Amino acid sequence: MTTPLIEVREIGKRYGGVTALEGVSTTVHAGEVTCVLGDNGAGKSTFIKILSGAHQHTDGELLVDGEPTSFANPRAALDAGIATVYQDLAVVGLMPVWRNFFLGSELTKGRGPFRHLDVERMKRVTLDEMASMGIQLRDVDQPIGTLSGGERQCVAIARAAYFGARVLILDEPTAALGVKQSGVVLRNVAAARERGLGVVLITHNPHHAYPVGDRFLLLRRGRSMGEYAKADITLEELTSMMSGGAEMEALTHELQRPDAPVVARPADDA
Repeated sequence: MTTPLIEVREIGKRYGGVTALEGVSTTVHAGEVTCVLGDNGAGKSTFIKILSGAHQHTDGELLVDGEPTSFANPRAALDAGIATVYQDLAVVGLMPVWRNFFLGSELTKGRGPFRHLDVERMKRVTLDEMASMGIQLRDVDQPIGTLSGGERQCVAIARAAYFGARVLILDEPTAALGVKQSGVVLRNVAAARERGLGVVLITHNPHHAYPVGDRFLLLRRGRSMGEYAKADITLEELTSMMSGGAEMEALTHELQRPDAPVVARPADDA
């Protein structure tokens, strides 16, 4: 097995007397998708902030290419090839697609006072990179706000890959999308893996994680419930662990008892 792009060993984060994350371990390899699953309050946000350099861990080790690392800020993580795509995507809705693709990193040509934006090249690169992700844009001049949610996610993923990301962290990319657009995003995740990126997919939905995931890290209340390779866990088992398994079964039996309390329904209007 090659050296992981990222490895976390018993990593933890404390805020004063509050422990937000404790004893979490996993690896991220090139050409693989590591899915981090958990409900609200499971510790996913804290985990993502440590990997992206927004927060520094207080316990355990973070290794990049086998070397112990602690990022001082998100810029340091980005310089190490770790790019994070958040739910809001940080796009400017009224700007054309190509402007958003190169926002802050515009290509130029010419010298000195004659230096200006290389618009045609940026448009061509945007079309080519989107096509490599399986998205055929109608027009790179259209405002990015007119694209679907799945297409906007694709722009963010393709942009990160173009600018040298080796690890791509996706924060709940399907959370606000319907079935069709979620499918587009999952195909984007698979395309990023095929390009050799290591992908960290943060989600609370096992049905979205399982089709694209190679390994699954489950978090609950800031602690690891275990890490599983795809060959070692089924979708049903993953879903059961996510939903509380035995707790949900006990609740179901309780609600099915003949003497279970009945929740009053509001009376119909006269």
